[in-house]
Amino acid sequence: MKTHPWLQELVTIDSASEQPEPKARFERKAAAGYTLSLASSQSEIAEAQRLRYKVFAEEMGAKLASEPKAGQPGYDVDEFDKYCEHLLVRSEADGRVVGTYRMLLPENARRIGRLYCESEFDISRLAHLRNCTVEAGRSCVHRDHRNGQVIMSLWAGVTRYVKRNGYQYLIGCASVPLRDGGHGAANLYASLKPEQFVAPEYRVFPRVELPWEKLRTPDALVVPALIKGYLRLGAKIGGPPAWDPDFNSADMFIFLPMNEVNPKYARHFGLDALK
Repeated sequence: MKTHPWLQELVTIDSASEQPEPKARFERKAAAGYTLSLASSQSEIAEAQRLRYKVFAEEMGAKLASEPKAGQPGYDVDEFDKYCEHLLVRSEADGRVVGTYRMLLPENARRIGRLYCESEFDISRLAHLRNCTVEAGRSCVHRDHRNGQVIMSLWAGVTRYVKRNGYQYLIGCASVPLRDGGHGAANLYASLKPEQFVAPEYRVFPRVELPWEKLRTPDALVVPALIKGYLRLGAKIGGPPAWDPDFNSADMFIFLPMNEVNPKYARHFGLDALK
């Protein structure tokens, strides 16, 4: 795979059967030992789907409603994939995809008719923001590469893509496993400070709310790395957690205005240069 020492801006147009507006794309040298890029072929998307299956199904025990990939099991595939941009982090040591995120742009959300998060949350208070909002999700990192470098590279890629293309908001769901019966998720939600929530006019409502008040315990608080990272980036929590039975998780709605990204991370990701 061709790599680049820093950043090369590319403009591409999808195939004739799928014609969204061209967007600025990139391939970028990520943290030492890794390369960050956007999938440019179905085979690269399949690599991301394979990693997702290994993390979500094999490791976490999620019940994935995946269609077999070319008759082969072992891929996490859903109806949103063909409408999304897929961000990939590869290990330079062996070329394998070890981290991935997918991004659903507002024009493609209109084509499919909904956002992924709408299966779990009523987001009607965000209706006026749909045309300038990107939904990110299906994030995962291979267990052998959870060293902080891969997720930081993914966040850099997502935020740069959103900012580079003029979108104003990033939303998504961050999961907390329920292997402990939901106590950790309940304690986490109860520990959030008022300033860590969205303003009331942006609040979302879970379709099936985790009964967090009943599940609270005095146990020590453990904040999952992904949610801790989102909060450090400057993201807000949209409302109470939703219960996702397929992934056996509590999902927190994440809302990140691009003009509120923590200045420390904005500088690190190079967002200031995109103004």
